[in-house]
Amino acid sequence: MKKFATIFSIAFLGTSVVCFAQSTQKFTADKTNEYALVYSLPMTVVDITVETEHTIKQPGEFFNYATRHLGLSDKNVIRQPEHLVVVKSVTITPRGTADPDNRWQVQFKNGSGVTMSLMEDGVPLAINTDADAPVSPQLPKAVPAQPTPLESPAAREAVTEEMTLSTTIGRKAQAAANRIFELRERRNDIFSGDAEAMPPDGRATELVLAGLSAQEAALTAMFTGTVKTFTEVSTITFTPRKEDESKVLLARVSPIEGVVAKDDLSGIPLYLSYEILTRGKLPENEKGEAKKFPKGGVAYSIPGSARISLHFNGNIIGSADVDIAQLGVVFGIDPALFTDKKAPAFVEFSPVTGAIVKLGSK
Repeated sequence: MKKFATIFSIAFLGTSVVCFAQSTQKFTADKTNEYALVYSLPMTVVDITVETEHTIKQPGEFFNYATRHLGLSDKNVIRQPEHLVVVKSVTITPRGTADPDNRWQVQFKNGSGVTMSLMEDGVPLAINTDADAPVSPQLPKAVPAQPTPLESPAAREAVTEEMTLSTTIGRKAQAAANRIFELRERRNDIFSGDAEAMPPDGRATELVLAGLSAQEAALTAMFTGTVKTFTEVSTITFTPRKEDESKVLLARVSPIEGVVAKDDLSGIPLYLSYEILTRGKLPENEKGEAKKFPKGGVAYSIPGSARISLHFNGNIIGSADVDIAQLGVVFGIDPALFTDKKAPAFVEFSPVTGAIVKLGSK
């Protein structure tokens, strides 16, 4: 029988404005490019990282004899195979990627020497100041399963000749139990100093005791069974639209495979809901009228925001409010500000939304 545990230990990044690290390049407006620089404003995508923990339980060869020979209770003995999958954490991470339909060119004055830092995909980071690519968020990493006692070299060493030659499972179990008690007795003799052949020094004693314990663990696992645990990490990318989306099927979580494709009906659906909170608006003048885009302006985004929630097995397992470029508008900065001889302006942009993070003069 296989069981599917729907237990949650949720950790998520909600408002962190981060993206995956890229290299950056700095360009200067000069004769080679006719004092014009080209860039792309970003559109915002959201990476949903799902960490699943898998636990595989297998009964031992002698599980029916665990009580008789070792006095173990049922709660300490695995009697049937189980595969449990737990959604351990979800991480919501907004990320910017160059929008091919939102490319711009800005013309600066000859001899201005204006610099622009761009991500490798052409998304702007800064003008007239240094800027580094954002550091990638700390995401969970897959952790492989450790070998069980029955998968260790000691498991082979623990098998006695009597166990090998026994013709029934009952006799094999009795021989295994006898060997467990022999190993325990030998270990106790070493601890008390009563062993006939004591190891020559402390290091040798440690090695001998470790070997005895490993053999005992392997033989005991033949009665109690084994538990193997590992984690897997999967990332699904969601591209927000300009309208609400109440139920987007992202993927499914299978009781055997963990995160699987959304068309794999063996798993429980993982849904995303997308609720628009605000929409970016153009700045207004004193009369309350929307300002016009400055002639030849440096384009930037004024984003909106949305709440992204993840739903699994009837529960909300993660939620975050995220700024979204697609929910906003594009406005511009007068390029003359960056070529002012007395106090040239500088600006830093969000690589996730294209919004102004900081604007000032040197």
